[in-house]
This record gives sequence, structure tokens and C-alpha cells, in this order.
Amino acid sequence: MPHHHSSRTAVLLASLAVLAAATVTACGPGADTDGSAATPSVPAALSDQKLNWTACSAPSTIQGGGDKPENLSDGTTWQCSTMKAPLDYANPDGRTIDLALIRAKASRDSGHERLGSLVFNFGGPGDSGVSSLPLFADDDYRKLHKRYDLVSFDPRGVGESAGVECLDTKAMDAWLAADATPDDTAEEKDAVRGVRAFAKSCENSSGAVLDHVGTQEAARDLDLMRHVLGEKKLNYFGISYGTQLGGVYAHLFPENVGRTVLDAVVDPTQNVLANALGQAEGFQGALRSFTEDCVKQKVCSFKGESPAAGEKEITALIESLDSKPLPTDFGRPLTQSLALNGIAAALYDREMGWMVLRDALIMAAKGDGSVLLYLSEGLNGRSDDGYSNLNPAFTAVSCADHTDRFTTDDVRQHLPAFRKASAVFGDWMAWQLLQCTDWPVAGHAPTVDVTADGADPVLVIGNTGDPATPYEGAKKMADELGKGVGVHLTVDDEGHGTYGVNDCLTGIVDKYLLDGTVPKNDTACA
Repeated sequence: MPHHHSSRTAVLLASLAVLAAATVTACGPGADTDGSAATPSVPAALSDQKLNWTACSAPSTIQGGGDKPENLSDGTTWQCSTMKAPLDYANPDGRTIDLALIRAKASRDSGHERLGSLVFNFGGPGDSGVSSLPLFADDDYRKLHKRYDLVSFDPRGVGESAGVECLDTKAMDAWLAADATPDDTAEEKDAVRGVRAFAKSCENSSGAVLDHVGTQEAARDLDLMRHVLGEKKLNYFGISYGTQLGGVYAHLFPENVGRTVLDAVVDPTQNVLANALGQAEGFQGALRSFTEDCVKQKVCSFKGESPAAGEKEITALIESLDSKPLPTDFGRPLTQSLALNGIAAALYDREMGWMVLRDALIMAAKGDGSVLLYLSEGLNGRSDDGYSNLNPAFTAVSCADHTDRFTTDDVRQHLPAFRKASAVFGDWMAWQLLQCTDWPVAGHAPTVDVTADGADPVLVIGNTGDPATPYEGAKKMADELGKGVGVHLTVDDEGHGTYGVNDCLTGIVDKYLLDGTVPKNDTACA
């Protein structure tokens, strides 16, 4: 599977992607606008709707499953609601869809004045905000909760918001386990058949919504949500793919941009190919940092004493799995594709992820693939009850957004560049370029427009060791937003996402969101 830009892997590894969690393929660039200067308006027929907030139930399987959200440590309860939005904004009086929302009302500790709603998107595309926000709120957003209603949602096509559905659990298991690095023509044909079958299943189950789940439509939903929540401006916190959504929102609605933070930033100037190559390089760099740390801490079982020897052993393991999958405790074997996905999942987060990966590789060397499979399934949205719709939504949004469609000849042509970018992940990420090849709807544009002249300042945060959304993307996003809009911040660390992980950066963001203090452009945190 392609690599998601998201923020949550499995609940057990909730820190694993610093909010990271979808799957491992970063989404391609998003929808462009039609070029008109006029700001789209809130659909009149839906502008007066009132949200009916009630106690939340446990997330459904399609949202990722798990327990009913627990009250916050200050006693605040979680409330859920649904908001109606047009399926097609070009036909605002036509069919509507329900978008799932969640909130925790501001605690207003010590008599602090409420600042309004702060809306979160955790990435993917495909991550359910309804199930993700409660996982992070107490640990990461407690300070913000004193003055903001914390709000999130399942974007259109995700979870309980007209969630895209494709293969059943058994077929999804088989598809994700299948050989994703074909070595000959027969295997290439199998790979293409698999992509085609997946696309067909999505069309059969969710055909009516596939043309209406792009980032531009999701940005229109955000503005409707702002209006229905009673806010003059949208205060927004986007992580990973959520930064792309935030950038598109700023482009469409510059005068409605409130205090906005973009963390782990998608490069809006890259097309699908450049994005995938950047990720291949990013994950290879993160793997190198991991093996260097292993050798330095003397905590890994590599036979060689150098990081290069460690990478070599990991490469040998991956190659061996092509013909000999490892048994696991789950009753499903660890194939090469699942192992690559599991390793990539762990590289999202330096603390928890690296620790689990060390154990996973030690066990794999002993012939047990259980922990690597566990990592992979967390990233693929699999629970005991089945799959969330992370992968279907990821593909649907990515393919609705971008116009690039690749053939097997294209992939073969680009393989040398991918292998140069990453000895471990190169082939795997190159073949993922096929994900939209037989998709039933056309995409919007090759790249995404985020120019937002006249918008209030937007904080744009890049982490130098981010594997999924490489550091350079943050500077590109800040530049594209425009002078005086994009405020570029650097964190010199490893991992995907920085808020709640790096104290310096977290303090800067808190001062901005709570006091309105805009940091100096190009401020850096060690």
C-alpha cells in the first residue's frame, strides 16, 4: 500500500506515528481549484442546520474500532454529532451526506475566556478524527482544551462520513499480503490484476461517492463546519495529510483562516512521482538513523557492528520473505509486503516505534514474524473485527485529487531512481505508483494550489528526520501560502509530527494558539 500521511497507528502504538497512524503511503498531492478568485459560499440550504450533540458511542469498525471514548482527566465528556453536507457542491440542493463530528467543550479552567472551536485533522487521508482525537487529547492537547472546544470529524469518504468501502476482510488480508515487488512479467500481471480488483470493489460498493471525496470538497466541508459551529474564522490544527487539507482551505477561504497550525507538512508543489521518491528517501534515511542508534546503544542483534551491516541484514530478511513468509501468532503469515509496511510503520516514531522495531527484528531473526505483522496491521487499520476504511479512503481521496496514472512501463522506467533513493523500500514504493491506474474516476490536478494571499499567519512545521513528509515540504508549503502568511518553523529531530513531542516547538505553538503570538519566520528548535 502507499504510505499514508496520518497520525495514528494502533491504539497500542498510539504514539507510533506521533499521531501517526494510517498506513504507510503518503498521499499524493491534492485537488486544485477551478482558478476562480471568488470564495465559495456556504450552501444556503444547509447553513441554518443545528448540530445535535449527544454522548458518543464506541467507534465503529470502519472508524477503527476500540472502546467508547473515556472522559478527559478534568471530567469533560465527549459529545458526538452529525453535520449534513452536499454530496456534490456543484449541486448544493441535491443529495446530502452525513459527516461524523466529535467534540470536548472547553474546560475554561481558572476562568480563562473561551477562544472558540479548534478543529483537528489527523491525516491519512483516511484517518477517523472521531476515533483519533480522544486518543491524543489528554496527553497532547490538555492545555489547549482550557480555552478551546476540541473538535474533530471523519472527512467525507472516511469512517462514518459516507465511508468508502471496498474489499471484505478476507480479500483485504490477501491483497495487502500479496507480492508488491514483482520480479517478472507474470508477477507484474498479478499486481495489476490486484489493483484492478480493488478499484472495481470500491466502485461496486461506493461508486456514487468516489467522484466527491477530494481534498477540495473536504475543505468546503470545513468551511460549512466553521459556519455551523458558529465561528467567524476557522481555528485549525492539521497533521500530515491534514496540512494539505489546511493549505487547500486557506487557498479557497483566505479571509476565514483563523489560528492555523500545520505539522508534518505535505509538499504542495510535488506531483505523485516526486512525492513517492521523497518518501522512499525519507524512510531510507529514517532506517539509517534507526540502525545507527541500534549500534550506538548496543540494543540490536545485528551480527555486524556497523549501521551498514544492520541495513544489510534487514535487506536480507526482506529478500528472504519474497519466497518464504514467516509464521505469526495471528494465523496469517508475514509476507514481504507486510514486513516492509511494518518496518515503515515503526519509523514514524522514534520512541515507541524504534523500540518495538528492535524487538520485531530480533523475533524475525528467530523465525517469528508476529511483531512485524502487528506493526503492519496497526498501520493498515486492521483490528480483530476487521479493517477500518483507512486504505479505501486513502486511495479514494488520493485518486480523486491527482491526475497522474501510471503503467507498468512507467514503473519500470522509474525503478532505478527509486532503488537509488532506497535500497530497502525503493521497489515497494515504486510499484505503489499503480494505485490509481484503473481507478473509476479522474483526478482533479497534478499538484495542489495553496496560495492564500491575505490570510492570517499560518504556522508550518517541518521535522528534519520526518520519513513520511520530508522536511523540505514545510518550506515549500510556507512559501506557497505566501509572504506574511506561511511562518516556517524547523525541528531538528526524528519522527513524523512534532507537537507534543518537542517541548520547544510545543511551547511556540501553544503561545500562538492561546495568546496569538506569531513566532519569527524560520525559528528553529533543537
